[in-house]
Amino acid sequence: MKSSSLAERLRQSFAASAGDIVFGMEDGTVSIFGLVLGVAATTNDNKAVLIAGASGAFAAAVSMMAGTYLEIETNADEARTFSHKLSSEIIQNPDRVLGRVTDRLHAAGMSHDQAALVTDLVKSKPNLLHGVASAVLAQGAPEKAQSPLIHSLWMLAADFISAAIPIIPFGLMPVPQARVVSSVITMALLICLGVGRAVVGQTPPLRTVLETVAIGVAAALAGVGIGLILARTVGA
Repeated sequence: MKSSSLAERLRQSFAASAGDIVFGMEDGTVSIFGLVLGVAATTNDNKAVLIAGASGAFAAAVSMMAGTYLEIETNADEARTFSHKLSSEIIQNPDRVLGRVTDRLHAAGMSHDQAALVTDLVKSKPNLLHGVASAVLAQGAPEKAQSPLIHSLWMLAADFISAAIPIIPFGLMPVPQARVVSSVITMALLICLGVGRAVVGQTPPLRTVLETVAIGVAAALAGVGIGLILARTVGA
């Protein structure tokens, strides 16, 4: 029973963090793919490629984790501040809040009579007015249900695991062959991530796959180009 409950909580947590996971995997894959190919273009030393890739993967994953945590914390702080200000405004000047709600409902396409029905319903009930005004007037995305720590841990895991994919071949085979294998498996992962982006964002799969792959190719070309330029410059 406990294991079943744990599995269900993990499934729900995964679903709630799907956007973070897909974004983290895309970031980890693209950034480290460009890094390892850039290093591999200038050396046949597996150790150098592995050290550069592993260091970059750890740094990028921790950075993305911290960024996700801070972003969600900031959004939550902004939501709490907005809620407190709205509560004070309802106490001090409820008619002003009702006017803002009415204006926003009109802007959304409601007729005067329809908006009046809503405002008449909530104007004598401060708690209900607060809820309606919060939904109508709040800016940006709603606060996420999960804690910032949970979202950031999913981001950390997704970013690091996906970042390891382009690196692994360089630990198993010589650099020339690893370049090819790393490119092939990374392209396959990017295609899967493109499909994942389409599912999460409800966008056309072909477009998101092409975008995701194009970003990966651009990162690889940038990494190789910069690696070759620096190698020639330093070696000159």
